Formats: sequence, structure tokens, C-alpha cells
Amino acid sequence: MDKPYKFSYGKIFVLGLGFGVISLTWAIYNAYVPLILESLLVGTTYLNTTVGIIMTMDNIAAITLIPFIGALSDKTWTRFGRRMPFLMFGIPIAAVFFAAIPYMATSLWVLIPIIVIMNIAMAAFRAPTIALMPDLTPSPLRSKANGIVNFMGGLGSIVFYGVFTMLFTEAKGNIYTDFPVASIVMIVVLIILMIFIREPRDQFEQSDKKSEGIFSSLMNVFKEKEASTRLLLAAIFCWFIGWNGVETYFTLYGTEIWELTKEAAAQYLTYFSLAFLLMAIPSGFIASAIGRKKTIIVGVVGMGIMLAVAYTIGVPWPMAAILLGCGGIFWALVNINSFPMVADMAPAAKLGLYTGLYYFSSQLAAILAPPVFGFVMDYTSRKAMFPMASLAFVLALICISGVRRGEAKKSA
Repeated sequence: MDKPYKFSYGKIFVLGLGFGVISLTWAIYNAYVPLILESLLVGTTYLNTTVGIIMTMDNIAAITLIPFIGALSDKTWTRFGRRMPFLMFGIPIAAVFFAAIPYMATSLWVLIPIIVIMNIAMAAFRAPTIALMPDLTPSPLRSKANGIVNFMGGLGSIVFYGVFTMLFTEAKGNIYTDFPVASIVMIVVLIILMIFIREPRDQFEQSDKKSEGIFSSLMNVFKEKEASTRLLLAAIFCWFIGWNGVETYFTLYGTEIWELTKEAAAQYLTYFSLAFLLMAIPSGFIASAIGRKKTIIVGVVGMGIMLAVAYTIGVPWPMAAILLGCGGIFWALVNINSFPMVADMAPAAKLGLYTGLYYFSSQLAAILAPPVFGFVMDYTSRKAMFPMASLAFVLALICISGVRRGEAKKSA
């Protein structure tokens, strides 16, 4: 018989390794894949739009899979648990194809299938990985626990922006070595998670017996009379489309508008990631004191202002570094507390489904942001990047203002 589950912050730190490796992977992907694509598309009409569309193709598969996989993990029980089998399947496949990206970039038609398979594999374990946090954490502690998880995620980004960009450079001829190195880290993290994470089963068994079908569960979320879930998902979409657009084109913007080297452009995001890292855990405590919604609103307003001011910068040092540092603080206030709000709108037996919907919103933003930003920049200039992102945060503010649920529950 399984031992009763006991909450432990230590286990949350271990779980954070999973989020850290996801963040490390996407930091490398977003920084260098656009540059790889640009080298294959030199002379192409509407180059920015084409890069944006290709960066989006892989996410189309992910957006259809993530909610389904999240809901499927709610109903899965094996000797490894309900979420862990998805990690055991997805991580090794993602690692192999991620490592291959820079070395198989001989043509667009070779590279695209590799990117698509890698992203499908990432989608297979992303929602189950993040759903483990509310599985392992009582409601009042979820913002703090999510702060820890995101701290580890921020650490993953810092490893790339602050370490990999110095170890692996164009001058040394090994700029893309970080792809296979990150893949090795993915496998090591999977082994650690399998050893140390044991999923609680007893609290879910009763509700699992009378669970709905996956499709009906999904539809019922959108049929709710009270609009808080829908408004929160819309807000999540808006702020992710804003920052995803910046993150996708930042290295291209930095090299063209600010005349930075590729490595320097990527390194500037270190200030954002470092500030996010330092603010991740305090953000959970702030939300515990003043509420999740108020904390998020402060972050959304701050991000909108930061992006608007960034548009005015001509010489990046030191103003861009200061602004990106402030942006990391505000982004932490938003990101740390939005997922706990979603989780506390979910019945215990549907945490995977609601986690999938959270990622549905963020992935939909990932699909739309690159081509939309690219299209506008093709018709104006790359200087349009920051104003567009600021507008997205204004829309996010409107949506989050209407949310009425999602605060921490009084008891676990």
C-alpha cells in the first residue's frame, strides 16, 4: 500500500528541475533557431514573415496536443504515476531531435520535420510536468511553490543567456554546441525526477471513478456561466503574445537596430532572466499578502510601460539593460501567479486539463506572435516590435481586470 503523501518544498525544488530544462531548451530554441532559419532564407521575399511562419508550424501540433495530453494524464495511472509516463516518453525523443537541429540544417525541408517532431515530443510532457506542481501542493501554498518552480525555470534561462553564450560562441566556432549539451541535461533531469518524485494517488482516486470524457471535460470549461476562466485564459494569451513576439525577434532586433553581435543580443536577455529569477520566489509571497490578481495587475502594467519605453532607446547600454531588468521583475509578478489562479479554478481531478488549457493559451500566442509581429515589421520596420508588445499588455490588463476567481483557498 502506498504511503500517505506529505508536502515538501524539497520535492518542489526537484520538480523545478523539469521546468528548468524546459526553459533552457526554449531559451536556446528562441535565440538561435531564427538565426538558423535566416541563414537558409537569405534573399527570400518577406523574410521576417517566413521565419515567423516556420517558427509557428511546430506549435500548431503542440496546441492541439497539450490540452488533450493534460486531460489524458488526469485519467492515467501506472506504477510510475499519472504524469511521469508522459515525461518518460517525451523527454528522450525531444532530446534527440533538439540536439540534431543545428547539425541537420542543410536545407529547410530537412530542418522543418526535425523541428516539428521535437516540438510534438515537448508537448507530450510539458502539461504533465507543470501539473505535478498543484498535484503536490495544497492551494494556499501554490503561488509560493510556483515561485520555486519558476525560479528553477529562470535558472534554466540564465544558464543559457549567462553561461552558454560565453562558452559557445561564433568566434570559437561552437556556437550551436549548446543544443546537444542541453539534450544531455534533459536526460539527466528525467532520471532525477524518476528517482525523487512520487505522485500522490489517494486524493484523486475517488473523483477518477466518476470522471467525464476528455472532450466533454474540455467543452464544459468553456460553457461555464461565470466568465473568470475564459477571461483569465484570454489575459494569458495576450501577455504571452506580447512577450513571445519580443523574445522571438529580440536577437534580430538587437543585431539590426542596436548593431549588436549575435552573442551580445542574446546576452542582453540575461538581465531580464536574472531579474525574473531573483523575483520568482518573492512574487509568491507578495501574492499571499495582497492577492494573486492585484499582483498580476501590477506586473502587467509594469511590462506595458517597460516595453513602451524600450521603443525609444537608440543606444542599448545601459538603458536597455535597466529596462529588461525591470521587465523581469514585472514578468515574475505575472507569471508566478497566473498558473496558480488557473489551478485553483480547477477541480482536483481536472488539474491536467486546466494545465493544458493554460498552455493552450500560451501556445496559441506562440503560434500567432511570430507571423503577426513579422508581418507588421515587414510592412513597417523592426522598430515596431516594442509598441506591438506594449499594446498586447494593455489588452491583457483589460482581460485580467474582469477575473473574479482563482485566489488561494482557505484550506488545503
